[in-house]
Amino acid sequence: MVRALALSAALMAATPLAASEGHEAVTTFTLDNGMDVVVIEDHRAPVVQHMVWYRAGSADEPVGSSGVAHFLEHLLFKGTDTLAPGEFSATVAANGGTDNAFTSYDYTAYFQRVAADRLELMMRMEADRMRNIRLNYEDIATERDVILEERNQRTDNSPRALFGEQMSASQYLNHRYGVPIIGWRHEMETLDMEDALSFYQTHYAPNNAILVVTGDVEPDEVKSLAEQYYGVIPANPDLPERVRSQEPPQTAERRLTYKDARVSQPYVQRSYLAPERDPGEQEKAAALFLLAELLGGSTTSYLNEKLQFEQQKVVYTGAFYRGVSLDDTTFDLIVVPAAGVSLQEAEDALDQVVADFIAEGVNEEDLDRIKMQLRASQTYARDNVDGIGNRYGRALTSGLTIEDVQAWPDILQAVTGDEIIAAAREVIQPETSVTGWLMRDDEVTQ
Repeated sequence: MVRALALSAALMAATPLAASEGHEAVTTFTLDNGMDVVVIEDHRAPVVQHMVWYRAGSADEPVGSSGVAHFLEHLLFKGTDTLAPGEFSATVAANGGTDNAFTSYDYTAYFQRVAADRLELMMRMEADRMRNIRLNYEDIATERDVILEERNQRTDNSPRALFGEQMSASQYLNHRYGVPIIGWRHEMETLDMEDALSFYQTHYAPNNAILVVTGDVEPDEVKSLAEQYYGVIPANPDLPERVRSQEPPQTAERRLTYKDARVSQPYVQRSYLAPERDPGEQEKAAALFLLAELLGGSTTSYLNEKLQFEQQKVVYTGAFYRGVSLDDTTFDLIVVPAAGVSLQEAEDALDQVVADFIAEGVNEEDLDRIKMQLRASQTYARDNVDGIGNRYGRALTSGLTIEDVQAWPDILQAVTGDEIIAAAREVIQPETSVTGWLMRDDEVTQ
């Protein structure tokens, strides 16, 4: 579903959320121009991570311009009115830091990890390129070649990646999640200055951005700097509502085979359309998260125990649920057959074992063990400044609130076995599924 993206009513003024009950010390506020700011304190090391997240990813691109969000991410490392091309990253490195950026379906993010006393410099440079990018046609041609080569290396040279593209395109009948983040090659080849600047001028504005600062900082200092550097940038009064094409009811099971001579290990993948984490209603997503952990989250998972160790029909199993998403996501299963086992035999065995799991119900000892492991991993995650910033940024640009992020661990702990089985019955439906076989050219389909 499409949701209005806002942190919460608490962001209308500087609001500290105390570090209690295992949560981080989080302070939030909104600048007068609509830019949301999140500060997460961790004073154990004199390091800070400064991140700007835009509520604009590949799923927000105009039809026919796939790849422009990622293309623009590259172009932002070119020059501005005050910075020469490449000077941004060179300055970060000269100050002992690291920087990078990444694009996904629902967001584009830029970050720097530096000593805490370099925060002001990072804000000044990042605010500069929020509205003052300067491009020429040589930049466009050069970076277009760069992203095309990136597609060559990461997608076109990888049968697994090409197979994954076809799976997504088959899963989504109408939604932009069916289009690869990097873009379709034939559309990437046509991206030009107008495409890049149009996306930039529309989406790169303070009222479409979230500043996330984590590490050895004081909230009052961050607020003062944010007002000084970001607060003076005008909001985009014409920022469009974030409306996307939605999926029609999915009523037909889909199958595909992808053959490639470069495939070294054939396998079966199954994806189901599944609900994402919704603000204030994360219980079903939590059940699906735990379902993935129980079925295929480790070497002791149900699929692995049954298919690899007992039946010895596969050499690998996996179950995956990508819950942080603005719109409907997927629940995925993968099995890699053992030598002498056909893809059809592996698929049939997978179906039977999943059916058995649903019929038998959840083993409470297994569920308790996974919950204990989650508690431990969530405690360790608080030591990772990079990971904390990413966790909040991904959630907030995908429609969740800070309260949702902090409630998630407790919601996971409260999920029952019956709720997990109910979620499995709802999601594991043939008519919303895509089954794919990745094969070598010389293999038969039966």
